[in-house]
Amino acid sequence: MPDTMIATKVTAALCGSLLVFLLGSWAAEEIYHMGGHGHGDDHHQAYSIEVPESEGHSEEEETVDIAAILASGDAGQGERVFNKCRACHQLEAGANGTGPHLYGVVDRAVGSVDGFGYSGALSAVAETWTAENLYSFLENPKGYAPGTSMSFNGLAKPADKANLIAYLQGIGG
Repeated sequence: MPDTMIATKVTAALCGSLLVFLLGSWAAEEIYHMGGHGHGDDHHQAYSIEVPESEGHSEEEETVDIAAILASGDAGQGERVFNKCRACHQLEAGANGTGPHLYGVVDRAVGSVDGFGYSGALSAVAETWTAENLYSFLENPKGYAPGTSMSFNGLAKPADKANLIAYLQGIGG
């Protein structure tokens, strides 16, 4: 049977070590905050780099001609892009999956598929799935319609979006 004196010594050693570490931490904080900075908020930047103003190049967003991009869409390529959508969406009318069916989605009213429970976020941003609305939505679904339950991250390439929309226009359109 272990001696109680040994247990007392081990406990005292652990408490003493903890006390030394806490006091060391406190001392280091005090030294760091006092060390050469003085007291108060009179800190200044040691070295500043002057950056000239750029002329002619502004931070404004560049405008994208969506109509020209959509006109270049290839339905054959869009069928391959649709494979990313196939896990959740069907192309047959009335065949809903995790997401609503996409038969005739172009120029269809937003949130109009019977039997599918929409989150309501889509109806707040658009009335009709025009090609332009689909283009913006496909770029970043969560950014276009905050609160949507669609978990897809979006399509980065403009050509992929245009090809997919061209493909969907040929389905039920």
